[in-house]
Amino acid sequence: MIFCAVLPSCRDDRAVELVGTLERTPIELLAPISETIIEISVERGEEVESGQSIVRLDPTLASVELRRAEAAVGRRRAELRMGEHELQRARKLRQTSVASEQALERAELEKKEAEADLRQAEADVEAARKRLLDLELHAPGKAVVDQLPYEVGERVPAGAVLAILLRIERPWVRVWLPEPYLAQTRPGLEVEISLDGWPEPVTGQILDIAREPSFTPHFALTERERAHLVYETRVEIVDGAAEIRPGVPATVRLPFAPARSTLGDWLWQTTD
Repeated sequence: MIFCAVLPSCRDDRAVELVGTLERTPIELLAPISETIIEISVERGEEVESGQSIVRLDPTLASVELRRAEAAVGRRRAELRMGEHELQRARKLRQTSVASEQALERAELEKKEAEADLRQAEADVEAARKRLLDLELHAPGKAVVDQLPYEVGERVPAGAVLAILLRIERPWVRVWLPEPYLAQTRPGLEVEISLDGWPEPVTGQILDIAREPSFTPHFALTERERAHLVYETRVEIVDGAAEIRPGVPATVRLPFAPARSTLGDWLWQTTD
């Protein structure tokens, strides 16, 4: 029988067909610090909007740090006012030759140090405020909640994945491009995509092509064909099929003829 499961179409000599699966860009929301989850605002499979709250961590300690930083700013401002007063006093005393030049220079240096300390304290407040805000994780864009690995009440380590979202806009198909077609294929090339269970083909375009080749994956071809080099390629869907879930099989049709003379028996072979 004729083998043509993945690469060129046995039905049409005018196009090359590559089989892959529909995927969506995953977005991982990570815990900025080790803390306890106090709220999960969404459910698995829920569609969320940009900026929507997903998970909240306990803000108690971060709030305390912010108040301490704000108190430090108050102290530094008082020290700066005192330094300014001392500098004015040293200048007047210097004009009447009561104070030395060294005393005036010392007062000027103390004022500059107080200004630097205030800037540092204000920066600490901004950092503490950001750490507090980071304890509530939001959706960076329109997406679907795919995974919620933890439950409310669990203490999570810093860097733990608290939620995985799948981007809704522009799903894409991963396929494996045979080396003979590499020269003809480029990012931006418009292609046709057929999705299993979807009534009509949709339009797509080549998003990117791997720079380094790899061996054909085991699920794509037979034992004999696995030795051939292919390039992992992502094909973005530019219209339609926004609601289809990841994992749906898809067929990408490249708008040029199969390279029979180049691939030979790899593309057109007979098996018992």
